[in-house]
Amino acid sequence: MRQVISDRSSGILLHVSSLPGSHGVGDIGQSFDFIDFLASAGQSYWQILPLNPTSPIFGNSPYMSFSAFAGNPLFINPDMLHEQGLLNKKDTDGPEFSPYVLEFDRVIPWKRNLLQKAWSRFQAQPDKSDFDAFCNEHDWLLDHALFMALKDKYDNSPWYTWPEEIRCAKKKNLLVAAAAMADEVDYYRFEQYLFFRQWQQLHDHAARKGVRIIGDLPIYVGMDSVDVWANQGIFELDKRTRRPSRVAGVPPDYFSKTGQLWGNPLYRWNTRKATVKNQLYTWWANRFANMFSMVDVLRIDHFRGFESYWSIPGRDKTAENGVWKKGPGVKFFLEMKKRLGALPVIAEDLGYITPEVVALRDKLGYPGMKILLFAFDGASDNAYLPFNYTENCIVYTGTHDNDTAVGWFLDPEVPRSSKLQLKRTANSPNEDIATVHHDIIYLALSSTARLAILPMQDILGFGNDCRMNKPATSGGNWNWRCAPQYLTDQLAASLKDQASFFGRLPSRLDPDAGPVTK
Repeated sequence: MRQVISDRSSGILLHVSSLPGSHGVGDIGQSFDFIDFLASAGQSYWQILPLNPTSPIFGNSPYMSFSAFAGNPLFINPDMLHEQGLLNKKDTDGPEFSPYVLEFDRVIPWKRNLLQKAWSRFQAQPDKSDFDAFCNEHDWLLDHALFMALKDKYDNSPWYTWPEEIRCAKKKNLLVAAAAMADEVDYYRFEQYLFFRQWQQLHDHAARKGVRIIGDLPIYVGMDSVDVWANQGIFELDKRTRRPSRVAGVPPDYFSKTGQLWGNPLYRWNTRKATVKNQLYTWWANRFANMFSMVDVLRIDHFRGFESYWSIPGRDKTAENGVWKKGPGVKFFLEMKKRLGALPVIAEDLGYITPEVVALRDKLGYPGMKILLFAFDGASDNAYLPFNYTENCIVYTGTHDNDTAVGWFLDPEVPRSSKLQLKRTANSPNEDIATVHHDIIYLALSSTARLAILPMQDILGFGNDCRMNKPATSGGNWNWRCAPQYLTDQLAASLKDQASFFGRLPSRLDPDAGPVTK
């Protein structure tokens, strides 16, 4: 198999929403500036979280969405709409937002109002040929737009509570509903038109700068999503209630006596019906194709679910009564390769990983993930210690779900022995908190891992007040923003120097050259 990451390199983990800017949320416009920062800093990769629409209903999590195909309209840049003539300059001069926290309750209605204004002006334009072409290019778009229009009509209630003639999602019924709600449907198609056209400009800009974008794909989709509503036959649903008959999660372990009940409907991987399996594989092929039109490399969240997955009865309140079932395995990925070509995939192989999962990952040639914050338990054979890595892996100081390096070091529940082990491994035999993030970055960059990804919070030495997400909590997640004063020329120069020193500088750059300019 061809290597996903071919050169020794480095990159930064920072979600689009966390980018600095004056519109309350990081968006595609600010992403151009960040790509330029990455290029000047000698970085080869930008890793982001899922780009799908978020909702307060799901706690604004990018890992729970109404659609696995659509883009987040919050990321549409108002200034680019002004350049298109769809907004006036005074429209973009919105209220003052916090540069440190994403205020979802203020930003969401403000952005929605701007997009409604842009839609009104767009409708008055005589030439809509590009919009029409976009709508014809994307088979998923009509289902998504109708689903969102129906969500509005039914006060955001879940689709499985809608009237039966709509809930059943039969083609003829949907065409009637779409015709009756044509204006509302076209608005939601317009949102996606704006998002994808802006993102394509950004993706092209990143390619010119030599920066590759790493996207993120959750293996499961939300039950209340257009993906399940419009494709009910490929999920394990009760035929009468259309609720999940089996749901996803993970079994009980040391950390949770009852396991984790995620509640996502499971795919019908083991169906004997050839038509259903073909529909399922086609849906996945379309999902991959859509993602690879936006990003260059794709991290698959919960990769182990393709080897085997925990199947829980749909009505259970805990994950205790689940059973392991075989996933589609290597045959699935070979079929995807047959349909789409080689898939540049990173396997998220964290948690309880069996030899069979490792064998699947290695047979496909996909790099796995090494998290340095998991390394310091006192055992010299810990797989996350940098001297135990194979070359074909991606090292992270931490992820969006973990403490920051400084937050971890300050946590009183982390044993002092673990903190001292980190220091000793980095040849920094002191307990100085000020150097912790430098120590762990040193370990990542100096490791044999082909790619090192650094969360921006660790680069800046921030504590847990700046972490992105704390799993199993509600509220206060996904809202950290990197204020503009932190992305300096001095920081870019420091990152470039480290990339050069550890042999991770892109081949397009000479170590003695100045910053890459537009």
